Amino acid sequence: MKMSQNDQETALPRCPGCEEPLEPGDLFCGACGYDLSAVPEPPRDRPTIAIATAAGAPAGAGPEEPGASGDFELAAPAPAADGTAPDPRAAADPVAAPPAGTKVCVACRAGRVDNDGYCENCGHAQPRERDHMEQELGSVAAVTDRGLRHHRNEDSFAISTTALPDGSPAVLAIVCDGVSSASRPDEASAAATAAANESLLESLPRGTHPQQAMHDAIVAAAESVNRLALEPGRAAEQDPHRHQNAPACTLVGAIMANGLLFVGWVGDSRVYWVPEDRSSPPARLTEDDSWAAQMVAAGLMNEAEAYADERAHAITGWLGADSYELEPHTASFKPDRPGIVVVCTDGLWNYAESAAEMSAAVPADAYERPLHGAQVLVGHALDGGGHDNVTVALLPFAVPVQGAGSAYSGG
Repeated sequence: MKMSQNDQETALPRCPGCEEPLEPGDLFCGACGYDLSAVPEPPRDRPTIAIATAAGAPAGAGPEEPGASGDFELAAPAPAADGTAPDPRAAADPVAAPPAGTKVCVACRAGRVDNDGYCENCGHAQPRERDHMEQELGSVAAVTDRGLRHHRNEDSFAISTTALPDGSPAVLAIVCDGVSSASRPDEASAAATAAANESLLESLPRGTHPQQAMHDAIVAAAESVNRLALEPGRAAEQDPHRHQNAPACTLVGAIMANGLLFVGWVGDSRVYWVPEDRSSPPARLTEDDSWAAQMVAAGLMNEAEAYADERAHAITGWLGADSYELEPHTASFKPDRPGIVVVCTDGLWNYAESAAEMSAAVPADAYERPLHGAQVLVGHALDGGGHDNVTVALLPFAVPVQGAGSAYSGG
């Protein structure tokens, strides 16, 4: 059983500058760029007090630093030979301009960004490419965001379209959520997303039934994550604080084809159905692989009690070399009216858990503007606190013309 990001957060140390959670071994805060090497060494005789005041000791709490007394003064710059006052900006040593083509810091606009994503001049953490990503492909769209509490985005998504053997279109969305208690969760989610998407784009045009194609895509994704644990040159010392667990992630996906909707998942990322006509009832189409879901299924707790428990988000199924026997879940549906398919990680549904809450959060024009709808949903999670990475894909579902027929039967 693995714990989700929210369950791990309270155990992590906090940045002295912004109070954001830190990973063991971090040299800079990923949220504000605080140089953690500058945090003073706590006194050995009162460690608990020193930790609590690491952001800045109270006045008189320790010996004065050289030059800290009030009689220290800066020397005034000498006037120029012609008697004019010197330019005060010239008093400081200028930062040498980085060579052409070098990535420049977004904060100081002068320092070069090193390979780890920090400015060599001011130490500011630079936005990573995955911190916020958006994609629109025809009528399908997806957005992912790092959120407000985590130093990197461990979610990943893929949206794509292809054609079935009869020439009819198929629309795909895959969303993965890295397991933060495992090593390299960001790589796990990226590998799983790419493998599942590639598998679907290869099998659907060959005529594989979409539900079987989704099952095979999840297996391919699991194999890609398993391979990460076997990669040479990725020894435990490169990630010492997470070496105990192999890379892992959850996965959820959806396929729209021939008037049918096919979903597949492992873990606690979800698919919701929100009819365009909001007077019709919405629905959640997946069941979590989680402690809470097990308690409800066993009749030991009702849903409200289970999800209020601190163990609720401990997942019981995931992709990774240390997972239990892989059990991909798949299902098919035949909606009788237009609607929006919402494919998301728990970073969103934590703030809109029930189908009714998700329906209320999806904007009224999401069917016509799926990218805008996905942006609004990510904003909904950020406004709620943004405690986790947030990823959502929206697939507007159109009901086929009456009598058009379907190559597949619903399930």
